[in-house]
Amino acid sequence: MTEKELKQAVILFAGDSGDGMQFTGSQFTSTSAQLGNDISTFPDFPAEIRAPSGTTAGVSGFQLHFGSVKISSPGDQCDVLVAMNAAALKKNFDQLKPHGILIANTAGFDAKNLQLAHCELENPLDAAREKFTVYEFDITGLTKEALKDAALSMKEKDRTKNMFALGFVYWLFTRPLDFTIAYLEETFKSQPHIVDANVRVLKAGYNYGEITGIFTERFVVKSAPMEKGVYRNITGNHAVALGAIAAAQQAGLDLFYAGYPITPASDILHFLAKYKHMNVKTFQAEDEIAAIAAVIGASYAGDLAITATSGPGMALKTEGLGLAMMLEIPTLVINVQRGGPSTGLPTKTEQADLLQAIYGRNGEAPIPVLAAKSPKDCFQMTFMACKIAVEHMTPVILLSDGYLANGSEPWKFPKTTELESIDMLEPSMIKEEFQPYQRNADYVRGWAVPGMPGLEHRVGGLEKKDITGDVNYEPNNHELMVKQRAAKVEQIQNYIPDAQLERGDENAELLIIGWGSTYGSIQAAMTPLLEEGRSVAHLQLQYLNPFPKNLKDLLKNHSRFLVPEINQGQLIKVLRDKFLIDAKPLNKTKGTPFTAPEIYKAVIENLETED
Repeated sequence: MTEKELKQAVILFAGDSGDGMQFTGSQFTSTSAQLGNDISTFPDFPAEIRAPSGTTAGVSGFQLHFGSVKISSPGDQCDVLVAMNAAALKKNFDQLKPHGILIANTAGFDAKNLQLAHCELENPLDAAREKFTVYEFDITGLTKEALKDAALSMKEKDRTKNMFALGFVYWLFTRPLDFTIAYLEETFKSQPHIVDANVRVLKAGYNYGEITGIFTERFVVKSAPMEKGVYRNITGNHAVALGAIAAAQQAGLDLFYAGYPITPASDILHFLAKYKHMNVKTFQAEDEIAAIAAVIGASYAGDLAITATSGPGMALKTEGLGLAMMLEIPTLVINVQRGGPSTGLPTKTEQADLLQAIYGRNGEAPIPVLAAKSPKDCFQMTFMACKIAVEHMTPVILLSDGYLANGSEPWKFPKTTELESIDMLEPSMIKEEFQPYQRNADYVRGWAVPGMPGLEHRVGGLEKKDITGDVNYEPNNHELMVKQRAAKVEQIQNYIPDAQLERGDENAELLIIGWGSTYGSIQAAMTPLLEEGRSVAHLQLQYLNPFPKNLKDLLKNHSRFLVPEINQGQLIKVLRDKFLIDAKPLNKTKGTPFTAPEIYKAVIENLETED
């Protein structure tokens, strides 16, 4: 038996939605994080709660990319594919690299499973044997053998087969079992028979690799060089929750969250509900309209108030957002984008709500728009969105998406001293005698919380008179208020970081301009491009309204522009409108992120095309 060191590897666990592939992948991820690997993950699961068993529509997958080097994306094609049935292999056949390793559960390739996957005429294993290194064994049968004397039903025994697959892959990559065993013992401490069954099967899978003798090679992936500190593996949704809590603490405010359950944003509510001890109040509203209305009320009452949604939920919050904008009170809406329109693709990722975020309200209603670029970056961008909301008295929209929300990567805990301050503008800081719409030099009004003597003022959706806040319909006053609210948003340019290149030369011929979750794939594509000496640079925009004030000057240094987006072209419209640049689009709307080769190919084609 030999051990081969790898710098990085991509594993894809795939099976029925009831086969525990998400749990299996998350456990391998957690163990790898404990061992010091850099990691990026991409969970993929059906939209249906009870997806059709044995069909390609019901396949659930979890892909992770881990290594001893910097990892920026969950990888493209995988080195190892674990296929629990025929549907899983059929759906992911092209995801496995040529000569990659396929681990197939033969029990999932019987006549019934082949029929459900519409593979009656051709077993995908036959084609796989010609293209991949295939290890076929009866994972289901071996699981039952390991539990033959356990006091469990056959259905309960079958549910543990994912532990056999996990144990075997742990063996294949020389990973310890200790972290998963500790997790099982803590999670199911009130059910020792469940712990015993899962641990027994986990060890059986590990020992199968050890004793069978059919495997001649194992793999070792050493820890990655990372900055010293305390790390944890974090998903984008959890990072959003922690970012909001950190912002509330820095501002000295209670945090109020109101939300309606919607995939893939629901986890933010689940996470925040665990932090009542940190003055976090959560409210599950009856619908999206009630959620934004509750947030407006909580903000008016003096809380840092936020909500999160996705897809059609954002449309339902639109009128409320216009009200919050007119009231000029701090609120935050996190839009975890998914495939649309309407209910669309609830569990797939997309970036198709940018134009809605920037322009999608009745009347002249500009709102700051920010976007996170990675799961861990969701913490920082949530914090900054809250800071902008509080310090500039405005609703803010933060764009995430399904890929960022469910994906994970190592995150270094920040110290409180590393966080920026958040300072609200009190009415007394503007003028001794309170006037609700008396503004400072940045057009920001003070935050007048009800119950404070002398700060009574009128609220509502009708146009306000400048300074006094009285209801006013005069044309000149309306135009003045519209311009002042817009000027306030534009002034935020002075309080956000300048745009900076992620990689590449500042005078490179071609500039790749990304936003949101395209970051990791662009970074992965940049490595071979720079190694080949291509004249290319990468800019990832995180402040989308307003843009950084130096963006115009930065763009002047480049002659070609490529804008990859998981939509049909939205940021590119805004860039062309504001800066009159001849940017070229790279669009994808398949519910999946870009791969590095897709971006690499588009860059080469662009560079080789004559002007």
